[in-house]
Amino acid sequence: MGSMLGFQVSADSPNYYHTSGNRIVDSKGNAAIFKGINWFGFETSNFTPHGLWTRSMDGLLDQMKGKGYNLLRIPYTNEMFLPGKMPNSIDYWKNPDLQGLKPIEILDKLIEKAGARGMKVILDRHRPTSAEQSELWYTPTVSETTWVEDWKMLAKRYLGNDTVIGADLHNEPHGNACWGCGDLARDWRLAAERAGNAILSVNSNWLIIVEGVSSNIQGQTGNYWWGGNLKGVQNDPVRLTVTNRIVYSPHDYGPGVASQPWFSDPAFPNNLPGIWDAYWGYIHKNNIAPILVGEFGGRSVDMTSAEGKWQNKLVDYIRLQKLYWTYWCVNPNSGDTGGLLLDDWVTWNQPKQVMLDRLME
Repeated sequence: MGSMLGFQVSADSPNYYHTSGNRIVDSKGNAAIFKGINWFGFETSNFTPHGLWTRSMDGLLDQMKGKGYNLLRIPYTNEMFLPGKMPNSIDYWKNPDLQGLKPIEILDKLIEKAGARGMKVILDRHRPTSAEQSELWYTPTVSETTWVEDWKMLAKRYLGNDTVIGADLHNEPHGNACWGCGDLARDWRLAAERAGNAILSVNSNWLIIVEGVSSNIQGQTGNYWWGGNLKGVQNDPVRLTVTNRIVYSPHDYGPGVASQPWFSDPAFPNNLPGIWDAYWGYIHKNNIAPILVGEFGGRSVDMTSAEGKWQNKLVDYIRLQKLYWTYWCVNPNSGDTGGLLLDDWVTWNQPKQVMLDRLME
């Protein structure tokens, strides 16, 4: 199937990843070294990565690779797979090979081009429709069946193509989403098992990436970032039919996104590592599974603003614990956080990169 889509099938056997304790390792058992970045747009009504209105896909990928990034987290919406949906806001003069392609065919191209540069891809179901994120994995218009069947379609489409290494099942469960409550309509842990096992039944090589909730965890108190609260894993881990595939993925943000009580603690920012330990870091520290910090980012990286203090503290925590991460984001048009590209979509944000270089050694 892969070669029909124009993918280069390597003479070497495919190199997939699995987990070993809190580490991710390749098919030969070598430790994975990922330097990750988010590139969004497929999940919006453009149905294509942003920035292609001013840059070529190749040029953007070359720039990311040149800065040291080798893992892309690519958000998508189920809406882009509907018949008749076509991408928009692409400069086809700069991207002639994307002319006439459907959204999923542009995704094929992105994966092909990333693979040619030695980059890996995680697919992230970011939104059921392009209109907005959802608390739960389903909505009145996008059913659980659609969510699972689209994941199975993707798992089959990229079967044997080892550029795509994992499925981030649903972005930022929150609100009514619970963990371990046993209510089939709300229990994100059980839903993650259903979707994860469905994917693995089609493509047993993928990592299954599961974010947290915000609250509603049995026997636990504390409201946290959307997708960031993984306290429930302690008593109710995700159970998959294929061993060594689960990766837990919190999202964590600073005061530039929303105010939180821990930012006004007199001990800030030194109180933060204890909070991270409690909500998700313990999974790594107790060797339960790997942690991939799937999103973190912010505009300020200085050591004087609260945002900058938070961000530098998290970078140091990720480095000390040797966690996996995908930074949010390359896009400058992320309202809360800005990006690694400045508003011209060309110039790299050097202060941010200097901070992230501590993770890229």
